[in-house]
Amino acid sequence: MRARDIPTLALDSYQRAARVALANHLVTTTYPDRIALPLLRRWATELREDLLELFGYRLEVTETTARLFPVLDALDATQPARTASDRVFDRRRYAYLALALAALGRAGNQITLSELADHVAAEAGQVDGVELATDRAADRDAFVDAVGWLGARGAISLADGDAGGWANNPSAGEALYDIERSVVVAMFRPPRAVQHLRSVTGLLAGSDTIVDEEDDTPVQVDPKETLRQVRRALVERPVVYFDDLDRDGRSALAAERTVADVEMLTGLVSERRGEGVALIDTSGRLSDIRFPSTGTIAQVALLLAGEISDRVIDPDAGELAHHALSDDTDLIDTLDAAIPGGGIFDDLAEFGSTATHSEDQAAPALYPFIENSWLASTVADLVERFGRTFAAQWQADPDGLRERATTLLHRLRLVHSISGGVLVLPVIARYRDVMVSVRDRAPQDSLFHNSRETTAGDTTEFEAH
Repeated sequence: MRARDIPTLALDSYQRAARVALANHLVTTTYPDRIALPLLRRWATELREDLLELFGYRLEVTETTARLFPVLDALDATQPARTASDRVFDRRRYAYLALALAALGRAGNQITLSELADHVAAEAGQVDGVELATDRAADRDAFVDAVGWLGARGAISLADGDAGGWANNPSAGEALYDIERSVVVAMFRPPRAVQHLRSVTGLLAGSDTIVDEEDDTPVQVDPKETLRQVRRALVERPVVYFDDLDRDGRSALAAERTVADVEMLTGLVSERRGEGVALIDTSGRLSDIRFPSTGTIAQVALLLAGEISDRVIDPDAGELAHHALSDDTDLIDTLDAAIPGGGIFDDLAEFGSTATHSEDQAAPALYPFIENSWLASTVADLVERFGRTFAAQWQADPDGLRERATTLLHRLRLVHSISGGVLVLPVIARYRDVMVSVRDRAPQDSLFHNSRETTAGDTTEFEAH
């Protein structure tokens, strides 16, 4: 491992480079910032070897891009593409994004937004269920969101005009973009041709595992690959539970060296519990979610985590039902059903990975189940107690606040959302003793004597920690 040979004074720089690569699978001259690419280029050789050895990830670095090709062990629905306003991409935006990227790959050095829209509209018309009608405001907004996502990552850069003006009135507004060819080429490089796959599982690790035809089990599992799988889980999930893994995986996670190697590469600090291991990102440069954090959603999520923890261990309350975590079968079926059959090359088509069940797989763990009605009542109580400190939007929408807070807890693997409620996962217990501080600030003297009086909500600060 090359990280062990790096001088102590330079190790922090190397670890920052590793965090940048792991957090941003595509780095350009402007994304995520202007210092990221020079940092990766400085440590390209060492990072390339360590990322391949520890995780099986391939890193390609050029003068204008750095591209990390991860290995996916499972589907992850908690990290969708998001718009500039943090709105989650829907199916229409994903479709426009893919079609826009394909159109840019065939374009020249520049393209106008209307020309790009025409190309995407023509291609969309050939796919069942996809359409881009530029006379519909909703379609234009979705298309501009997809273009903005590409622009934020440096695939295109605005040379003239305004995309917002085109979205408001395509006959009067226009935008001209420069196309960064190297970024477009690096952006979409799937490990397999998608036209050869009948199932999304073909993009996951192990889809080409050799299987014994008689008993439908893997012929052999490489111990080094088991270690890589566990290390990948450590940097990709907020927490890795022993119950997530088979016997070999649990042994690898329990080994000090497995976690120590990831700590050495990333600079993160491990936190071990009886149920699993979490890597704590004190730098804030690897995690895509900071928690605890500021803002109404994060603060209510923290308070709700404390309330849930207390409910689970409350001896005076009724006993909670326990259920096992659901697998990805429904998500896989949904994605597979959306694959356009006409785009598959039948002679080269594969079915993806073959489902196998290891004999040493332990019985599924059972977790306490809390119903949505209890969550709604608890959030309503929090709104009643602290609502004057919340954003006005959430004071009037406690149901939406509950949904957003539980979604955040689900992304952090503190709970697992299922139909009718949530399953409570062990790591939530670390947030049991939540402290609330409400500070009333004296309003400042107005600059103008005739300005309106400051309301109580404007002078109150709320913090949960």
